[in-house]
Amino acid sequence: MIIEIDSLSVAGVEVFASLTEAQLRNRLEPGKGVFIAESPKVIKVAIEAGYEPLAMLCERRHVAGDAAELIAMCGHDMPVYVGDRELLASLTGYVLTRGVLCAMRRPPHKPLSEVVAGASRVAVIDGVVDTTNIGAIFRSAAALGIDAVVLTRSSCDPLNRRAVRVSMGSVFLVPWTWLGDNETPADLRPLGFKTVAMALRNDSVALDDPALAAEPKLAIVLGTEGDGLADNVISGADYTVKIPMFHGVDSLNVAAASAVAFWELAAKHRQAP
Repeated sequence: MIIEIDSLSVAGVEVFASLTEAQLRNRLEPGKGVFIAESPKVIKVAIEAGYEPLAMLCERRHVAGDAAELIAMCGHDMPVYVGDRELLASLTGYVLTRGVLCAMRRPPHKPLSEVVAGASRVAVIDGVVDTTNIGAIFRSAAALGIDAVVLTRSSCDPLNRRAVRVSMGSVFLVPWTWLGDNETPADLRPLGFKTVAMALRNDSVALDDPALAAEPKLAIVLGTEGDGLADNVISGADYTVKIPMFHGVDSLNVAAASAVAFWELAAKHRQAP
């Protein structure tokens, strides 16, 4: 259903403009919040992964172009708000990537045991708050053989608009969930996982240690951008692992470190489909 807009006061467009990320998460009853996906490619990945579109905001010139396939996929009853580039930028506060946004239903939270069932390699994101890093970690996880991602509540929401865009839709391809308020990475142990803390310590083992590759189930724990993992998380892990560094460099950005770790501990030992 195409709805032409010529002002910022049209009912229904507030989901794209005036609501904060926190308000979007709680827009509907608990477990049925909203998130915003940006760009035709990312939106298509979400729809094909089973996410429910609720409304679309589209530059007029894209209705018969980049957005045409998406509009057809969503059905005639879904509102598609259409306007000029400048109007939509003033509505949202930013220029739309490839001219299209889509408000989508946030899926219900799944328990840890369900998300990691059948997984052999899991990433645990502990306290990573930068949206770009979250998106990049999810993209590497999807590309490099990680079966599921688990996040502490102190981490950034993977369905944040920028995180979704940076991931290029990978957040829709890898099962993920939050650890509960009283859960820690150690709660993966009863589910059969050995935990691997990525940290620079004197007792750290090399990333290519054969013992790691031989483990049937590994949970790779990645820490905050500044301080890394807390001491209690490191001491509670089965392995502490470091990536060898050269030229006096002490560490990698968490997103870059995740890609190296995922390659060595997952993709390198698996057959790509």
